[in-house]
Amino acid sequence: MINKVILVGNVGIDPEVRTIESGAKVARVRLATTERLFDRQANETKEHTEWHTVTLWRGLADVVDRYVRKGSQIYIEGRLRTREWTDKDGNKRYTTEILADDMKLLGRRGDNAPQQSDAAPAPSPYQQPYQQQPYQQSYQQSAAQPQRPAPVAAPADDPDDLPF
Repeated sequence: MINKVILVGNVGIDPEVRTIESGAKVARVRLATTERLFDRQANETKEHTEWHTVTLWRGLADVVDRYVRKGSQIYIEGRLRTREWTDKDGNKRYTTEILADDMKLLGRRGDNAPQQSDAAPAPSPYQQPYQQQPYQQSYQQSAAQPQRPAPVAAPADDPDDLPF
């Protein structure tokens, strides 16, 4: 059986990055993918945007922390994971997210510059050479890293906030 998701999209808000009790780093990214469909009856192109929650662990979370910001274009390969919980009213709730196994930074090289401190001035875009081909940097979970821990159940009072 296969459970594989491939997405290319833009990050909608700055990623949330945390370190859990075990010391492992985890990042959550909200990724927007947009389909463009032509409506023959209306003779116009329509867009449909889908929002995805992507969870990245350890090394991938480190890369997200350093290079990914709102507006970054990224490529994600991963697996669908659905969690369920009971809300404060006793109703069963579900959420589906993508557990990332691979990530590539897309766009121009300067689009994914590391986070700079306030002391260092931002480089001028005119100092960077023009690049026609999109910049691509790939990051994968290392086989030498231990397996991800089992998903942590969300607290009943905040179902969308896993381990954040």
